[in-house]
Amino acid sequence: MLQKNARASLAFSLVELLMVIAIIGILAALLLPSLTESKRKAQQIACASNLRQLGVGLRVFVENYKFYPTISAPTNNHLPGGTWLAQLERGGLEVANPVPYYYQQGIWRCPSGQLREGPIKMQPYYGYNGYGILPIGNHYTNFGLAGHLEAESTLFTPILESEVASPAEMIALGESDEPIYMRNQTHDFDHSILRHQDRANVLFCDGHVESPTLKFLFADTSDAALVRWNRDHLPHREKLLP
Repeated sequence: MLQKNARASLAFSLVELLMVIAIIGILAALLLPSLTESKRKAQQIACASNLRQLGVGLRVFVENYKFYPTISAPTNNHLPGGTWLAQLERGGLEVANPVPYYYQQGIWRCPSGQLREGPIKMQPYYGYNGYGILPIGNHYTNFGLAGHLEAESTLFTPILESEVASPAEMIALGESDEPIYMRNQTHDFDHSILRHQDRANVLFCDGHVESPTLKFLFADTSDAALVRWNRDHLPHREKLLP
């Protein structure tokens, strides 16, 4: 009888169990935001690391060829690929035989980006600053890295290294659900699904990475914000849409 009472005194009552569960629930609720924030920060850091490695590849490409990848090129051209993606993978990262969908894997993939399904199935996670300040791309008159294209021609002439006035102040790549990175937030992020809250990682032509606010990237019309899109380091405010 005494043993039975002793066992009963050591057991939890229903009220005590409910209290323990409630305390665990409160602690979990308090910790969850911190865990979510830590995961978000880790993903942003991983994304920036990816861009730094792509930046190394871009610098290798420019050192080897003395110009920047073009937006596209014929396969029989002297460039190491038909798109800027292939040119950077082959000529910058020096991968002779890229695997299928290489631009959605490894350092090409932002860990916060949505899976490549539906309308963005074939798209990369980072885009190339092809047109500069222009909110809508223009193959013939642009301020980005796409290349020079003469009328009635299908061959882009590459942008020479010397044509980029301030490599440390010009965006080369940025987070995007499109292969071309534009000063147009709706264009860059499918269905406006952002990755790092109010910031985006961008790679500059000299290889360094920054995480400016979306407002600074896409809405700010100061000279400091606009010149970063253009290879001549001028704001070209006259080209902004009214």
